[in-house]
Amino acid sequence: MLPGFLTKTSTTKTGQKVTHLKWWATLLMSLALAIGTWNPTGYHFMHYISNVDDILSGFKPFAILMMFALWLLAIKSIFQSLKYYGAIITVIIIGAFIWGLQQYNIINVTEFEQAGWAATIGVGLLIWFGLNASIIWKKLTGVYTTDSSDED
Repeated sequence: MLPGFLTKTSTTKTGQKVTHLKWWATLLMSLALAIGTWNPTGYHFMHYISNVDDILSGFKPFAILMMFALWLLAIKSIFQSLKYYGAIITVIIIGAFIWGLQQYNIINVTEFEQAGWAATIGVGLLIWFGLNASIIWKKLTGVYTTDSSDED
């Protein structure tokens, strides 16, 4: 039912089967959070809560708390796995990619809508990389995580 690149599995050193679907699921969730919070079309969370007379009516408090919780989790995962400097480097890499797209006239960041989409998708990619950085690091180096010792 699903294409092969979504359902491909790998075997870990301990013999567990791991599906690659989690990479795509976290990418979709990260992009959904970024695009759902703000995007140039006007159909987003910020528009939803800014155009109301009573912000505490209906499901608005629930939506605000859910969005706040999701962003707390996203920011925590970014800084836990990438740390401050890793997050800065990731932002610079995403910015360099957008710069390259601009140089090849694929996008024009002087237009508000294209700059807005580039920034929104860039934030989504930053969240995705923050969610998966420790897994990527483990694949590249074989080390899952290291803790600083008291001797440092």
